Amino acid sequence: MTDTDDLPLGGLRVLDLTSVLFGPYTAQILGDLGAEVIKVEAPEGDVTRRIGPGKNPGMAAGFLGCNRNKRSIVLDLKREAAREALWQLVDGADVFMHNIRPQKVAALGFGPDAVMARAPKIVYGALHGYLEEGPYAGRPAYDDVIQGECGLAHAFALRDGVPAFAPSVVADKSAALMAAVALNAAIVKRLRRDRGVYVELGMFETLASYTLIEHQFGMVFQPPLGEPGYTRLISAERRPYRTQDGFIVMLAYTDKQWREFWRLAGRDELVEDPRFVNISERTRHIDALYAAAGAALTERSTAAWLEALSAAEIPCGRINTFSDLRADPHLQQVGFFRPYEHPSEGALEVLDGGLRIDRQALPVRYPQPVLGADSEAVLREAGCAEALIRDALGVG
Repeated sequence: MTDTDDLPLGGLRVLDLTSVLFGPYTAQILGDLGAEVIKVEAPEGDVTRRIGPGKNPGMAAGFLGCNRNKRSIVLDLKREAAREALWQLVDGADVFMHNIRPQKVAALGFGPDAVMARAPKIVYGALHGYLEEGPYAGRPAYDDVIQGECGLAHAFALRDGVPAFAPSVVADKSAALMAAVALNAAIVKRLRRDRGVYVELGMFETLASYTLIEHQFGMVFQPPLGEPGYTRLISAERRPYRTQDGFIVMLAYTDKQWREFWRLAGRDELVEDPRFVNISERTRHIDALYAAAGAALTERSTAAWLEALSAAEIPCGRINTFSDLRADPHLQQVGFFRPYEHPSEGALEVLDGGLRIDRQALPVRYPQPVLGADSEAVLREAGCAEALIRDALGVG
């Protein structure tokens, strides 16, 4: 395990009462940045421990992806002794975070008022499906539901005629990134003001804002100057382009890039076409623009286009399969797929997060934990008496 002194959150202790993906990914980011994350699980463990392939029970791929740099403790919070043990952990924690519905966490006795009364300097992170002040407060929320409610699925309908889900848990992961930003900001505020901070993040509101950043479009203005939906993104012609032997992504964007593209494509007559002369006109005629570009790109091979476009500094790239990524020369050079020897699961790969601190990749200090592997050690470190440890863990 690597010393955390040089990591931004080194020395901070996080109690992570989250499950599935939104919360665990948030906590993993904090752990990657150096925090000591204590994952508090119910006796059955996080449901993701059973999602996807795995070598051993409770250590499936779904869990391994977002639970590194954590320790695991099992507490059945329906039991009084387990709740008392958790309170002792609260006494030594810097951050307390959960994605339990408000009414349920309050019933357990660990709502924000109770925790912050006990620990006045703690950062309390409530990762909710919906903000508490609205009529949806307390409703269960999962990625598919939020993709539908936030307008993201509808964006597909504007293009394809029917709504669809992005084939990624984009709502969970995007909300987690915002939650990690918010919790880090709260930690800074605590250091400046020397008092606790309550952070609440709603997935629905976060993803509605995320989706509407560009899709609010003409509705930004009052009265509106047009309908919602960024025309470039919902164009049926916006897609990977076919070449002679495959597909390519190409996004000429500036006036200069488009002029250079038309010349490379042998379409000089389009250089001064009034529909395409500037970004405003291109946006208004986006279907015609992309259709013309797509027709031109069919006339050369993928390799030929990549070479020509790259030389002209026009943004472009391959359509990588998941398997292609493994051979990508850039990812290989930066050490993206990291070999890792897990103490119980053997040889694994850990993905680089794309972040460097002082030019160093963030280390894996703790392996993804076996359920409850650290229960006794963590409770002893918190100062729990041996009798309480036995009662809290339900052992003889």
